[in-house]
Amino acid sequence: MATILHLRSECKPLEHRSALTPTTTKALLDAGYKVNVERSPERIFDDSEFEAVGATLVPEGSWVDAPKDHIIIGLKELPVDKFALKHTHVQFAHCYKGQGGWQDVLSRFPQGGGTLLDLEFLQDDTGRRVAAFGYHAGYAGAALAVEAWAYQLQHPDAESMPSVSSYPNQDLLLKDVGARLAEGEKVTGRKPRVLVIGALGRCGRGAVDLCKQVGIPDENILKWDMAETAKGGPFSEIVESDIFVNCIYLSDPIPPFLNQESLSSEKRKLTVVCDVSCDTTNPHNPVPIYTKNSTFSSPTIKVEGYDNPPLCVISIDHLPSLLPREASEAFSEALLPSLLTLKDRKSSRVWQQAEDLFSTKVASLPEAMRTAVKSVTG
Repeated sequence: MATILHLRSECKPLEHRSALTPTTTKALLDAGYKVNVERSPERIFDDSEFEAVGATLVPEGSWVDAPKDHIIIGLKELPVDKFALKHTHVQFAHCYKGQGGWQDVLSRFPQGGGTLLDLEFLQDDTGRRVAAFGYHAGYAGAALAVEAWAYQLQHPDAESMPSVSSYPNQDLLLKDVGARLAEGEKVTGRKPRVLVIGALGRCGRGAVDLCKQVGIPDENILKWDMAETAKGGPFSEIVESDIFVNCIYLSDPIPPFLNQESLSSEKRKLTVVCDVSCDTTNPHNPVPIYTKNSTFSSPTIKVEGYDNPPLCVISIDHLPSLLPREASEAFSEALLPSLLTLKDRKSSRVWQQAEDLFSTKVASLPEAMRTAVKSVTG
């Protein structure tokens, strides 16, 4: 019997990305899988694109009532709810690193007999992530940071820069960012200095590439990684730059990169912080100057107490959705080799490691939260 994958429609506002694309769906179908695709009003790929390659279109939200043996494929976390989860879910759940509410999120799986195979923790033989949106997250984050820098120069009292929306393609994004950069340069007579921490990783490379492609000279781009941050923050170089893009993958507690004392320096030029890592509720967030996420509707959060110059934070947790088609294609293509082994996941090191990690995390829950419940929706 064919293994059935069920691609759910994303429910996060303005989330246009997809874990499967028409291209990778066809590859799965050709390999003998059956793929059900929920109709979606937000997904960058039209429903007809999936239907054209042979997928079966099903109603939006129908995953809840799908048979238990269907594997549910998604990207972002599920809506906050209490019903127990009976399926195997392949998605980002954001509940393995002590994030706010992690116990409530994780406990729904053991309570329903379901399993979480978290995309963030799928690793190859070298310990490198199998697939990640990091490059396009850094790219989009740097793009919005440059736009915010220019906007603040012209509107220093604004609570947030205007809303943004996804771009059909990368060229249109670069055109817009280049125009905003030119507007900022007219005010300052120079291009911004940008400091990227985590510059050697996927995310950091994306941020650096965006800066170069819009015309920021290489000498204005400070590329930091573990060697430069080894001494521990706060770092004066951050506040003396115009834009700071944080691209690290936080796994262990580290000293903050900046704090109130460093931001109070008379040498501060910093006006925009883009925290691509977006560990907003992580108690060890090294950018401890904000407490909530920003959104595409309201991209920047003004940091109170800093007016000369003003300071804002970009903390959008789905930045790659600014370029949803390119980001989805790159991610899904990288994930495909692992997806092709899902039907034999008990003999797949990638999936077995993910299942073992799930079991370890579940074991850390209070016993009452991991007890199966009788009432399981669907």
